[in-house]
Amino acid sequence: MNTNDYTIRLEKKEEYREVENLVREAFWNVYRPGCSEHYVIHVLRDDPAFVKELDFVMERGGRIIGQNMFMKTVINADDGRIVPVLTMGPIGIIPDLQRKGYGKKLLDYSLDKASAMGFGAVLFEGNIGFYGKSGFDYARNFSIRYHDLPDGADDSFFLCKELIPAYLNGITGVYQTPQGYYVDDRDVEEFDKAFPAKVKLRLPGQIF
Repeated sequence: MNTNDYTIRLEKKEEYREVENLVREAFWNVYRPGCSEHYVIHVLRDDPAFVKELDFVMERGGRIIGQNMFMKTVINADDGRIVPVLTMGPIGIIPDLQRKGYGKKLLDYSLDKASAMGFGAVLFEGNIGFYGKSGFDYARNFSIRYHDLPDGADDSFFLCKELIPAYLNGITGVYQTPQGYYVDDRDVEEFDKAFPAKVKLRLPGQIF
């Protein structure tokens, strides 16, 4: 990829539907038949935890090719403290430009901006094979647990990156996913009717 062939900027309100369609294309049939991520970002933009200063799109040749957003959330520390952190995503790149380096460029830019705003850490669910290249590690290595996950269950999906060095030192506790990420499948189905028809497929590797 040419590192000069794209720009990253804040999302504009008039681009919401275009970005939702991008996310729909990026996630369709990836984790489940169809997807819900385009409805999730639609809901999150109206959530009080949404950080509008960290709502980014990536543009190339006048076309929006990627997006990422952040939400405020907390760790409920075992000693009673409430520790402010961020969570992230969904982050998506249009299918024809995936695996070409654009996702990492967008991710790293987004994390730099979050760090510049003074946020201490980002925790979310993702693949260490990709996100580890941008400094993420397993959240268990920071003594942070995923809410509602039984003891001994696989937590390799739960990742963390400190934006302020040692921000989580001395903290053990439970991460809380913002409620806006939990959407009803019936609402997703209704929302999806406004988009071009696509075929839902059950594919190997899907987790839902």
